[in-house]
Amino acid sequence: MYRTSLSPEDVAALTARLSTVERSWPVGRQPVHTCYVPAGRVIASTVADWGREALESIEPDLLPDLPDGVLDRVEAKLRREPVEDLRIDFEDGYGAPEDDVEDMDAESTAHLVSRWLADGTVPPSIGLRVKSFDTPELRERGLRTLDIFLTALEEVPPGFTITFPKVTSVDQVEVFADVLDLFGGDLKFEIQVETTQSIVDAEGRLAIPRFIAAGRGKVTGLHFGTYDYTAGCGLSAAQQHLAHGACDFARHVMQVSAAGTGVRLSDGSTNVLPVGDGKQHGWDTHYRLTRRSLENGFYQGWDLHPAQLVTRYAAVYAFYREGLEADAARLKSYVQRVSGGVLDEPATAQALSAFFLRAVDCGALDPVEVQVATGLDESGLRNLVARSS
Repeated sequence: MYRTSLSPEDVAALTARLSTVERSWPVGRQPVHTCYVPAGRVIASTVADWGREALESIEPDLLPDLPDGVLDRVEAKLRREPVEDLRIDFEDGYGAPEDDVEDMDAESTAHLVSRWLADGTVPPSIGLRVKSFDTPELRERGLRTLDIFLTALEEVPPGFTITFPKVTSVDQVEVFADVLDLFGGDLKFEIQVETTQSIVDAEGRLAIPRFIAAGRGKVTGLHFGTYDYTAGCGLSAAQQHLAHGACDFARHVMQVSAAGTGVRLSDGSTNVLPVGDGKQHGWDTHYRLTRRSLENGFYQGWDLHPAQLVTRYAAVYAFYREGLEADAARLKSYVQRVSGGVLDEPATAQALSAFFLRAVDCGALDPVEVQVATGLDESGLRNLVARSS
């Protein structure tokens, strides 16, 4: 029997006030992007049109150098499932039409979503972005649009999410969550992090943890807003881009605030579009920024134009395919408890498993090649993520 100095009763009394740390991992498939389309431009063929226009825009000589087979995968993806997440936009991209026009667009787009759901063509994730709570007028208009849309929606599709923009206070999040309760069901929303107050509040505290708590389990994502945030920081137009240090700071705050909450992260957009004489520059810019986001742990971003789908999927697929061999070897060594020169922790195994699940979900890797490389099927990968949580 080993001797000890501390009384078990004393230790139990001291530690009784400590709470158990609960960590959760995002559940289900995360889209690689969110495509924002102004509500007045959403028609029955919008998703198919984006895929067709993306395919028609492809000029291989203007694209960045890609690993073998990636472009073929991109083209197949654009034919099969061009849009993973569609956001019907009633905010900045939509403008401020007359009330009767917005009323009509709210109802008609809800009917379109119901039709897509009925005929099996709805994207894997879909939702709408309402106006912010900046002013009483915007607040009233945004909630009316939401009410008309949800009232006209025959059935809430899987992956349905409401985007709440320009959040500046905990009160706004609390009220928005309370409004969603009035509709019944289990409506979810994502917060757009695009104000300085959504990073650090007036009292110098990190704002996002309080936002997530105020959402009472309804907040599923944090989406970065490139241009509103950089403008709020006082940056000139030339410096308003995703690679600026101010954006890096905001994104890292988002990461540490959301870690262990199950809330997903999305990077913002670039307004440098691959069109006309600027197509190559637009593609180079979008590809580079998408890769940069992926390398910094942001696996989703915004797309604003069909041609951006080309470099979105090219960058995502290249990222996962280039990481296949090394990451598979590390995960296989961890599972088999084989020393491969790197001693990984359970948290790293969780991240590696999530890497392969995301790659399979978006079509970058096939389930068979992942199983061959790692020794784990999809069920095994999901179990490892759950065990490591």
